[in-house]
Amino acid sequence: MAWSHSGSDSVCYHTSTYIHWIAEGTDQVEAKIEKLEDNKVKAQVVAEVKEVDDVVGKTYKTLARQYSFPGFRKGKAPRPVIDNAIGREAVLASATEDLVNALYPRVVEEQKLFPVASPDFGEVGTIEPGKPFTFEVTVAVKPELELTSYDPVEVEVPLAEATPKEIESQIEALTDHYKTYENASAATKLTADRAADINIKATKADGSAVDSLTSESLLYSLGTGLYSEALDKKIEGIKKGETRTFSVDVPEDETAMLMADLAGQTVSFEVTCAVVKKEQAPELTDEWVSETLGFDTVDALKKEIADSLEQQKAQVIPQIKENACAMQLAERVQGEVPASMAEQVEAELLQDFFSQLQRANVSFDSYLLQKGIDNAEFKEDVKRQAQDEAKRELALDAWARNKGIEATDEDITLEFERAGLDDPRATEREWRESGRLYMIREGLIRSKAMADVLETAKVTEVDFAARDEKDAASK
Repeated sequence: MAWSHSGSDSVCYHTSTYIHWIAEGTDQVEAKIEKLEDNKVKAQVVAEVKEVDDVVGKTYKTLARQYSFPGFRKGKAPRPVIDNAIGREAVLASATEDLVNALYPRVVEEQKLFPVASPDFGEVGTIEPGKPFTFEVTVAVKPELELTSYDPVEVEVPLAEATPKEIESQIEALTDHYKTYENASAATKLTADRAADINIKATKADGSAVDSLTSESLLYSLGTGLYSEALDKKIEGIKKGETRTFSVDVPEDETAMLMADLAGQTVSFEVTCAVVKKEQAPELTDEWVSETLGFDTVDALKKEIADSLEQQKAQVIPQIKENACAMQLAERVQGEVPASMAEQVEAELLQDFFSQLQRANVSFDSYLLQKGIDNAEFKEDVKRQAQDEAKRELALDAWARNKGIEATDEDITLEFERAGLDDPRATEREWRESGRLYMIREGLIRSKAMADVLETAKVTEVDFAARDEKDAASK
């Protein structure tokens, strides 16, 4: 029999207990639950006679409306006629599937369960009118791991105020656009903080010129990525009037912008330095700021930068705090993430990732090229992210259990109403009947847990740049 139940479902964590409830418009459902190894549980679900007879009746009515039977109007064919035309076993098999797919989500929802894999129904029999029906199902469920401590987490975040160092860095980045180059003395060598006006000639092994690499006068700086690192090393330290001749074996994985097309080839160079130049930043005066940037004074520029930095910090610091808290909490998790849960999280990450690529109109190959990684490295990175994310989720689950944090039916209904749906009640009912409501419940519980973690966290504001400078000075 092909089971069409949508979504992955779960049973419960209690061993040899019985579940009873009356759902609106349904009869009582009974399920015996057994906890198994490897975070799996088995449920023996019993449908009472009335529920069996109801689903059989609905199946016959549906078939009578769907098909035309000679001598009868649509919807009016009696059961014996339908049995002769379709087969009684096929009718009851369809009714069985409908019953199983209706009962199982009710078990999942009633017990507030959180599955991490699709259920395994095994061999399911066929219902018989006038008799109760029993079926078994096994499913992997989310483990209930514990934390080493439930004390408030302690995290560090950047200062909310703009620091003098941050303002200075922004000004340096701004004035970089207005730097000029002045000729240095003849004894000055080309280094990382200088540039050189060079004449460069490039030829292939057969003596043909490489036009893209040849220039009579090129203002060149080391480390720009235009030419290979090997060429930078060959001309580092060159002085005015000096000529250097050398060859470069371009590697197969060359990434330099102007040399990638020559991968695997040998290129010969002749480089002559006309002059070495020193960078000259503009003097930061009120006059220069006014004429160039439109601010009345240097202080006015600094205030504008400070205000902008603090606005940015106000937006990003809460996320920095949340990420730091989540990481601290995840480090307290005792136990391993189940493979099924990690695979589920990995699938969700991949779905989100490729959706973002599609929205950005970027191909996967282009993304890999931009990041400088291959497909295998990408897969490993996603697996690591999935492990980390799954551990953070289990940490929040543990925190919620310890603090008694739950998501009520009212919380769930409100969540659907906030989603701006045309008919939130109908959508909620659809999710409940299909056994997917646990996804909403799980997300709400974790959101509440994260809010509690953030509220109780011990947060220290730190000037990281100043601390790094102090650490560097002490070494």
